[in-house]
Amino acid sequence: SNFFEYIFKFSGLICSTSALVFEIILANSQCWCLWEFNNKLVQFVSIGLWEAYYTQDFNISGSMTRMLVHTPINETWYKSSEFQYLQVLIVWAILMKILVLIFTSVAIKISYMEEPFIEIQLFCYKMSAIILAVSSLFTLVTVTLIHLVDMYEQTTLEFPPDFPVKKEDIIKKHCTKVFPMGVLTATMSLFGVILFLYKMISLTIHSRVRAPCASKLAEQKA
Repeated sequence: SNFFEYIFKFSGLICSTSALVFEIILANSQCWCLWEFNNKLVQFVSIGLWEAYYTQDFNISGSMTRMLVHTPINETWYKSSEFQYLQVLIVWAILMKILVLIFTSVAIKISYMEEPFIEIQLFCYKMSAIILAVSSLFTLVTVTLIHLVDMYEQTTLEFPPDFPVKKEDIIKKHCTKVFPMGVLTATMSLFGVILFLYKMISLTIHSRVRAPCASKLAEQKA
């Protein structure tokens, strides 16, 4: 029984931590978009949220060497407003998940105190559930919009003038692992929300059971 109580107590924290780790991996992914080009020098360009990557053949002392080049997506690029919003959304999603970990840790710490303030615990779990739900929505919107804009529009990003390939040379846009990974992260967050709601219900029931017992004890002492 104690083992299951312990698992139950930490399940929300474990779930939120996993979602945060996935979110960070997602934000740092090198492959939000993968574009194939009709170009002999650069055939593929992989685009992250902050950097672009491509392999290029260089002639080093007579032999051709293929190297991975990464270039920051800075002000020399044309970034559409939706791309900039998505960069902000994913950062917010990470910060919100960190906030959830703080609230959950406080709730767990209070539960081990001699006087487990139920109201404060309920407040912490309520905030965790709300923030995590919004955060999962941000993740879902980000991956879905980038996927849709990339597949059906041309305006997400424009290369800087000195970039080795031109946007007009794109022959194919490939689907990447980012969309399913974003959906998985959002699902994990929503599972955390369910755990927090369940925790709130069990705390409320526990406090209602305890209240009559406490008043009976007080009467007996009187």
